[in-house]
Amino acid sequence: MKLRQKINFSTTFLFIGLFVLINLSIYFVFSYLILEGEQEQAEAEAEKIVDGINESLGAIKTDELLRAYVPIDGMIQIVSSDHKPLSLVITPSEKELINREVQFFEKEIRQKITYKNNTYLFQSIPTIGTDGQIVNLQIMKNIQNAVNNLAILRIVLLSVTIIAMIPLVISSRLLSNVITNPITSLIETMTEIRKKGRFKRIQLESRSRDELYEMGETFNHMMDLLEANFEKQDQFVANASHELRTPLTVIESYASLMKRRGLQEPDIFHESIEAIHSEAVRMKDMVEQLLLLAKHNEEWTIQFERIDLGEHVRQTTKAFESAYRREIQFHQQQDGINAFSDQQKLKQLIYIILDNAKKYSEDVITVEVGQKEGVPFIQIADKGVGIPKEDLNKVFDRFYRVDKARSRKMGGTGLGLSLAKEIADAMNVRLTIDSVEGIGTTVKIVLPVGKEK
Repeated sequence: MKLRQKINFSTTFLFIGLFVLINLSIYFVFSYLILEGEQEQAEAEAEKIVDGINESLGAIKTDELLRAYVPIDGMIQIVSSDHKPLSLVITPSEKELINREVQFFEKEIRQKITYKNNTYLFQSIPTIGTDGQIVNLQIMKNIQNAVNNLAILRIVLLSVTIIAMIPLVISSRLLSNVITNPITSLIETMTEIRKKGRFKRIQLESRSRDELYEMGETFNHMMDLLEANFEKQDQFVANASHELRTPLTVIESYASLMKRRGLQEPDIFHESIEAIHSEAVRMKDMVEQLLLLAKHNEEWTIQFERIDLGEHVRQTTKAFESAYRREIQFHQQQDGINAFSDQQKLKQLIYIILDNAKKYSEDVITVEVGQKEGVPFIQIADKGVGIPKEDLNKVFDRFYRVDKARSRKMGGTGLGLSLAKEIADAMNVRLTIDSVEGIGTTVKIVLPVGKEK
């Protein structure tokens, strides 16, 4: 059974069941109140009649005495122990009761009886007659009007129940449509995505901001993320395949050249060895950076601690300067600039940016440590080729390089700045790049002043 049908049946049966239960409760309450009220009134009248008859018996004729107490629609009589009426008074509207069989009871009787399609409250009370014998004072009161009113109430409640079923069925169908339409749309969209392999969104109505709307909005957002990740993965795989194919092709070509002529021509041998070594090193660096970048699917292990930012950057730049024989000018605005960061990850971040500056600039590299409005920063500037304005927002993409030919010649993989961005995000560091083509590039690292979650 589909969800729409389940909602229709469950809501319809639930509301009809509740409606029937309420109507039955109303009927039984009114029935009890009406009949119980008639019963209590009849009992009170019977006690009053017994007291009156006992006081006046012998002083007033029995028939006249009974006539004074006869119910408006009913009968009153005195029955002897031999089942014969000693005295009988009947109202004009109840003449048919004269033909009713007379019966004597040993004890007090109170019951509801039906006679000639009319309903009566019957009471038989033992008492002492004028001759000192035990007799029955029997009273019958017509309560057919009350029974008719209850029958009318039954018809009204039943009619209301039947009439109420129509809007209940319609409303349950409307409710099921409201609930299932977004779900149906979601299923259709997912089926179309599965069949055609294309990402598609649900058309949302902005009239309501309920949970169903949020479900559709979440689905669309998920589709945006999946499509973006799919495109990134597709581009990543294509670029990685291309980048790894090139060094493998070079290695294979030089290996074949060595196999054919390497032993006869030493120059070709040494050239091939140098090329193979260079490409192998580049592949090693690329694979290591790919493995580091894969950490974006995991949580980086960051150990925050308070560090002397100026001293830490000075030691890092000095080590880089000694390793690569490149001149680096270090400046510090003031002493005592502290920051919360991971020393090793920050050093790795600085190395990546310095390495990028080294590749694209032959001039001196400038490193400055300072703080602005209490926020510490590191600024690394080079006087290299620069980055075109339209490419600035792409430099953090994996394998993206402004000048691919020059980057490959300089040993670049297009992964350095992407890795730097991953590390910066893990340490809550803001990374910005300003560059002018032909003049140079400035990278600014803005660090948190305290440990941030």
